[in-house]
Amino acid sequence: MGTIGVEQLKRLQEAACSGCGVERTLKVLDGKWTTLIVRELLSGPKRFGDLRAALGSPSAKTLTDRLRALEHQRILTRTVYAEVPPRVVYQLTEDGESLSDIFYAMLKWGEEHPLVED
Repeated sequence: MGTIGVEQLKRLQEAACSGCGVERTLKVLDGKWTTLIVRELLSGPKRFGDLRAALGSPSAKTLTDRLRALEHQRILTRTVYAEVPPRVVYQLTEDGESLSDIFYAMLKWGEEHPLVED
């Protein structure tokens, strides 16, 4: 991944105010597990148990809280099917899917910059 252009740098510098796009994005993706939930849903709809297993088993309460917050932010939808037992499926909205470029940039950066262990 290369450097950004002059116009992009200028926009980032001008965005240093409170409430800028970077801050709003971080508020949407705030909280442990939130980013990883979106990453998992980028590959398609998932049930609660599938998400929990893919994430390494966060507590049910934590996962529920994060899913509700993402639903409130219109990043994902929750569909309940009237079956016994009830089936609930989570899927990214168009807004949620629009985060894919950000996640790809994070993936590339993470691959190019190994974690420095303490």
